[in-house]
Amino acid sequence: MRLARAHPLWLAFVLHRVSGLTLALFLPLHFWVLSWALTQPQKLNQFLSFAEQPIVKLAEFGLIFLLAVHVFGGLRLMAMEWLPWSAPQKTLAAGAVGVAVLISGTFLLQVV
Repeated sequence: MRLARAHPLWLAFVLHRVSGLTLALFLPLHFWVLSWALTQPQKLNQFLSFAEQPIVKLAEFGLIFLLAVHVFGGLRLMAMEWLPWSAPQKTLAAGAVGVAVLISGTFLLQVV
């Protein structure tokens, strides 16, 4: 199990999930601040002045990085799902389904 977590695809998986979670947490805050344009323009102007600080610019860089990671991670997943599979990939997928049927069937036979 430890070797699997050191694999680059495992790291891509984790980074994609973390970036998605971070973006999901950021979006409500972003929409709340945007709502100030309609409800409290002076408060929005204060926030925009605050956003000129270097630390906020660095955070914006991080946000754009997470967005790019999430987009390209999603494209990688779509390619894996939609592009043709090689014969070994198909065999492994069929084997995984077979093992799942075997395990669930064994469970079903024990509870019936």
